[in-house]
Amino acid sequence: MERKVIAAQNVSRMCLVCGVDNKSSLKARFYELESGELLGVFDPLQEHQSYPGRLHGGISSAMLDETIGRAINISDPQAWGVTVELTVRFRKPVPVGEEVRAIGRITRDSRRIFEGSGEIVLADGTVAVEAAGKYMKLPIDAIADGDFSAEWFADERDAPDSVEL
Repeated sequence: MERKVIAAQNVSRMCLVCGVDNKSSLKARFYELESGELLGVFDPLQEHQSYPGRLHGGISSAMLDETIGRAINISDPQAWGVTVELTVRFRKPVPVGEEVRAIGRITRDSRRIFEGSGEIVLADGTVAVEAAGKYMKLPIDAIADGDFSAEWFADERDAPDSVEL
């Protein structure tokens, strides 16, 4: 199913998942879809594997946590989520050597807490990993030290007009 991309989300300098200057980062990109969901994508390296040719479960979990946690920014750009709980279910191995695609959405939103769910979807459309999480909303100055504006900025990479999921 083709889905239209309506915006690319910001990235950071040193984040483990999206940090463009962090040599250990996944260098993930995040796209807001017209469906109200968030797509997170990255190209895994051999260093991200557990068993040969398989993405490490912790990397899958981190990608889903970031994608679900960022999905709140679609409806509330000033909201910052801090993970309270994350439950992950591994259904199939995620291969290293092809782009990883995580889809996240908000399932419940209140004043202080939001909940979401997401999946890593393989190239053939099969769901490989599922997650559900609960996040606390906090202002950025309660989470990060210093001037966060130097850390958080527009992603300069080209965004696709649409994606096939």
